[in-house]
Amino acid sequence: MLSWAVTFLIIAIIAGFLGFFGIAGTAASIAKILFLIFLVLFVVSLVTGRRRL
Repeated sequence: MLSWAVTFLIIAIIAGFLGFFGIAGTAASIAKILFLIFLVLFVVSLVTGRRRL
């Protein structure tokens, strides 16, 4: 999941550099959403992993 977020971030940076601001904005939004999903899943796995006795 994190690799997809980084991929979309790189696409957004390249598209912004080349002047495709619509594509850059969309790719950046997708990267943000994927990163937030990654963070939520990471925190959930940390919490559930610590509950094992």
